[in-house]
Amino acid sequence: MSEVIDIAQDKMNKTIAVLKRDLGGLRAGRANPQLLERITVDYYGTATPINQLGNISSPEPRLLVINLWDAKMIPMVEKAIQKSDLGINPTNDGKLIRLIFPELTEERRKDLVKTIKKKAEESKVAIRSIRRDANETLKKQKKDSEITEDDQKNLEKEAQEITDSAIKEIDKIAADKEKEIMEF
Repeated sequence: MSEVIDIAQDKMNKTIAVLKRDLGGLRAGRANPQLLERITVDYYGTATPINQLGNISSPEPRLLVINLWDAKMIPMVEKAIQKSDLGINPTNDGKLIRLIFPELTEERRKDLVKTIKKKAEESKVAIRSIRRDANETLKKQKKDSEITEDDQKNLEKEAQEITDSAIKEIDKIAADKEKEIMEF
């Protein structure tokens, strides 16, 4: 495999990893500490993810408990959660923050499925863009006589194969997440 194809494969793998992380933050029927990963709090001048400020546990399927190491951070963490797109009001007892997740409504499930499809489509566009960049690099290499025409054709075919594989994986990830959301 050429270096161009290796680079394209690496970029496609990163795109898929980003999609998995983004979809992991979408809430199915149960509370998941991953939901808080993208929420940051101003901790002494630094935007810090909540999961780096304390322990997050899920003692029940629809409950998250945040045990902060610095109790002075409770009001700031509560504000950050309220400002986020989670749509949940935190409660605290002075030591712990509790997040109680309501059951998902049918309408909310449908919205989540739309979001999944949108994120999957954005990932597919990114994958195709990576393929296009790889093909342009191969054409330039051919023009500069770095590779032969046969090499160019074979490598473009290989680029198409890894693209097809990546898109198939994106479809599977999206379908699995959709199924998970609609089951609960």
